[in-house]
Amino acid sequence: MSTFFALSTHWRSYDVFARQKLSTFISSRPAVLELAAKYKLLVTQLQDNTPTTKTPEEIEDAEKLLFTEMCEICLWGNATDLSLLTALTYDDIQKLQGADARKAQEKNIIVNDLPEAYTALKAAQKANPKGERRLDIVLDNAGFELFVDLILAGYLLAAGLATQIVLHPKSIPWFVSDVLPADFAALLNALADPRALYHTPSDGHSSKDKAPAPISDQEATELSFLFSHWSSLHQEGQLTIRPNLFWTGAGSYWRLPQSAPALYEDIKGSELVIFKGDLNYRKLAGDAMWPTTVSFRTAIGPLGPGSGIRTLALRTCKADTVVGLPEGEDERLKGMEGGGGDSGARKWAWSGKWAVVQYCDGK
Repeated sequence: MSTFFALSTHWRSYDVFARQKLSTFISSRPAVLELAAKYKLLVTQLQDNTPTTKTPEEIEDAEKLLFTEMCEICLWGNATDLSLLTALTYDDIQKLQGADARKAQEKNIIVNDLPEAYTALKAAQKANPKGERRLDIVLDNAGFELFVDLILAGYLLAAGLATQIVLHPKSIPWFVSDVLPADFAALLNALADPRALYHTPSDGHSSKDKAPAPISDQEATELSFLFSHWSSLHQEGQLTIRPNLFWTGAGSYWRLPQSAPALYEDIKGSELVIFKGDLNYRKLAGDAMWPTTVSFRTAIGPLGPGSGIRTLALRTCKADTVVGLPEGEDERLKGMEGGGGDSGARKWAWSGKWAVVQYCDGK
């Protein structure tokens, strides 16, 4: 289908899912406004050089907690996957997002290697405080998830944990809500005029007969801050977009060193490569039916130890493939209501309720 579009004159760059992506982002209004306010305050504080009375230990603990929270925001943003939201209403989408929802979901992260990833980034920062330190994010979904990806990217730059962020989108509209290069510009354009963005009801709004309440002056200012900050980072080369056809191709990421050697060598220059979402996770693990207790570092094969790549997977589970679980954890989750039970199916891993955050230091 993509080939038919690519060979045409007027439809070459058309994204059949673009309207759905924007609609889902607009439907995420409460979480967007909450995170915009938090982001503006956070970046302002991080850029403030006012002396602090906190001890180095207190500062370290606070920075580590902040890193964890920002990564978990990015993790649960993946719950807004258009391929799973076809039957949800405006109100249903809101329930998947926001601080209360994230707090309730903390217990559902069944493997969490964020401390190891933070340690690696801090070590790189201390070893090379004035030099270039790049971090890559292999993107998954557009809309609200891309929004939280940019929240994480902006935070990492403001906190000095990276000096450049490289975003890797898909090249074609492949699986409903996949991020394309044009989605970055579309999101920034939407934030450039936040009052217009929220002036009309989005698709799926429960009150289509009336326009939603206008945003306040403060909310408009906070959203405009996002536009200004992200646009500035992009213009200065700190936030870049680097598509590659490999990310859209069939087959697993085990093929990366042989199938895309230039891309492989490129990402080896990154301090950390974050792979977002279920499909990227499955491709890392070869989409194979591994025993769930097999280690993540084993399951990612050529991208594991000795690869020259530090990998962090942020994944809400939406398919059977899952590795790195403690002994008996799969059985425990299957035994829960709706988990699969004696059917043999790993139903607990289908809905996005459970998540894994897994790290491998291949350097």
